[in-house]
Order: sequence, then structure tokens, then C-alpha cells
Amino acid sequence: MRILHTSDWHLGRSFHREGMLGHQAAYVDHLLAVVEQESVDLVVVAGDVYDRALPPVDAVRLANETFTRIARSRAKLVVTSGNHDSAHRLGFGAELMDAAGVFVRTSALSVGAPVLLDDEHGTVAIYGLPYLEPDLVREPWALAGRSHEAALTEAMRRVHADLRTRPTGTRSVVMAHAFVAGTRPVEPSDSERDISVGGVSIVPTDVFEGIDYVALGHLHGRHTLTESIRYSGSPLAYSFSEAGHRKGSWLVDLDASGVTGAEFIDAPVPRALAKISGDLDSLLTRGDLEGHADAWVHATITDDVRPVRAMDRLRERFPHTLVLSFEPAGGRSATLPSARPAAGKSDHAIAVDFLREMRGRPASAEESALLLDACDSCAPDHDLDAVVG
Repeated sequence: MRILHTSDWHLGRSFHREGMLGHQAAYVDHLLAVVEQESVDLVVVAGDVYDRALPPVDAVRLANETFTRIARSRAKLVVTSGNHDSAHRLGFGAELMDAAGVFVRTSALSVGAPVLLDDEHGTVAIYGLPYLEPDLVREPWALAGRSHEAALTEAMRRVHADLRTRPTGTRSVVMAHAFVAGTRPVEPSDSERDISVGGVSIVPTDVFEGIDYVALGHLHGRHTLTESIRYSGSPLAYSFSEAGHRKGSWLVDLDASGVTGAEFIDAPVPRALAKISGDLDSLLTRGDLEGHADAWVHATITDDVRPVRAMDRLRERFPHTLVLSFEPAGGRSATLPSARPAAGKSDHAIAVDFLREMRGRPASAEESALLLDACDSCAPDHDLDAVVG
């Protein structure tokens, strides 16, 4: 059996206010092409189909089109819910979709009840574990502890109990959405939502002992924890912390003995990500940055004084600059000034002081006049504020 492992689509998500739905649709086209070109038998999506519990209409439409296209392809599809999904909304119509070869598993009640598929070597049992919020399953499952490890340990107990009822030689695939870590450190990205409970979120790999392949979701970077336990990562980057990630899906081959190979299939990249740093003049002239002209850019400017129109000037060279940070090389803090009593000061004076403290130099006469107009337009008495010299 040939399995395509993907996760964390986050349909409907934007990237620093940049719409991603078109890029997500391009990934779906890529996925369907891989299914046909690589003779994929099963597609597994390990959670976070949507970016939020109440997804936008266009995201729901894309998910519907995707499921329909896969149902019409050569492959079966198993989908589980992640911590960003609404289990009830994603799972609506699951029983009806089963008949079409689209198996959506979003309820803890389905843990231990596999999707059974056959190949020339016999049966493969696919256990789709939805995201298991410890606080929601602790009481009904009588868990001894309040943790993700406790929830998944109980889920896997149920999986193994079912596996023992299956014929000898039945192979197993488990899908889970969690923060699983092995002997090597795994770094989360900024775009992942924290799922820790009481400060603890990590699940050890030995919870999944005895399973032929474990398809993980939640972390947005691809990771190989063991040869049979992997994260596919998200197919698109959703934060600049993912600038070094390689995005795509795992193509896994399963024969009578278990996993015989896993190949990473690269996904199409809409734009490269670039993080650049330096004083503004150097960012606008350095030759080594020429290759970032078409990238999404996160720029950190290190000038001692915040430059005027920095974003506009950067976008003349890097049109797709999305984030601008200010970190003066001299070490002056770029954080907001602390609140101080302003008794006796006009709104205009407070605004001028704020600008000076944030930027490191006084407002120009034109800027002071503009701030005065802004303050006056909000004041009940337009004569209250006087120009501050």
C-alpha cells in the first residue's frame, strides 16, 4: 500500500494579512497530481484541515472540492481533526462520506475503530485519532493524569485492544495530532498554537510502540522521529520562523512487513521567505540581498534612530515586505514606553513626547502640525490644544 501523509492545511489562514487560499488550492492540485503520478492508494490528513473552528465560506468550499476530487481519484482518504478544527463541523456527514471512500474521524468515540483497507498483502487498519483535549476526555476515560500523554496512552490502549482482535499479519497505521518528541529535539514554529496543559504538552514516541506507521500532525516542520513515526509538517509556511522549512508530504510504502520506504515529496512554494537585517541604507543597497526581490520579507532595521518611511522605502526594493521590526544596533529598547503620569499635559504634547520616545528624535514641524490636527479633530473643544514648540 502506498500512503501519502499530509497535515496542517489550515485552510482559510492568511500570512501576515496576505491571502493564502489560492496557494492552498494550488497545493491541492499538486496533491491530486501526486496521487495519480505515484499511484497513491491512501491519503491521510493528520489534523488542522481548517485554521479555525468557524472557517470562512471559501475555505469550506475548498475543503469540499478537495474531498470530492480525492473521492473520485484512485485513492481513499482518511481525515482527522486537529486542535484548530471544530470536531463537530469537520465531522458533519462523516457516516455519509464513508460510502464514498472519504473517512472523517473527529470523535473520541471512534478511537479504536479503524478504517480497514486491503492490498495484496492483506488488511491495513487505519486508526484516525482526532485531537484529544485532555480536559475533555479525562473524566469519561477515567484518566489517571491530566496530560496529552495520558490521553494518547489510553487511546493507544484501545487501538491495541482492537488490533488483538484482527487476523495475524494485519498492519497498522495511526494518525495523531499532538506534540510528540523522540530522542532528538523538535522545535515548534511560531504559527503553531500552544496545546500544553499545565505547562506539559510532550508525548514520548514509545506511546506508539508496535504500530507500523504513525502519521503525525501539529508541528509545521517535517520531522522524522523514528523510521515509522513522522511529521509531514504544513504544506505552506505560515510564519517567518518556517523560513528554513522544506514543505511537502511523505510518500510511504507499506508491504507485508511494514514500512519499506519513505520519500518526501516537495510541495509548490508560492514565494520564498527571507529574513534580512541591517541599517536601512545597507538593506537598500547590499548586493547579497538581490535574490530576495521576489520573496516575502521580514526586515529588521538596526538604525539608531527609526528611519522615516522605512516600509515604503523597503518595498521599493522588496515589494513583498510584510513585516518590519526595529532593533537599534546600540541596544536601545524598541518596546513601547512605560506609562507615566501626564497631568497638565495636552493630548498634543503627549503625542509629540510619544513620537520622540519611540523614534529617538523629535517630531518635525510638519509632523507636529499633523498631530495637532489629529488631536483637535478628536477633542470636544477645538481650542484646547496649543502648538508645542
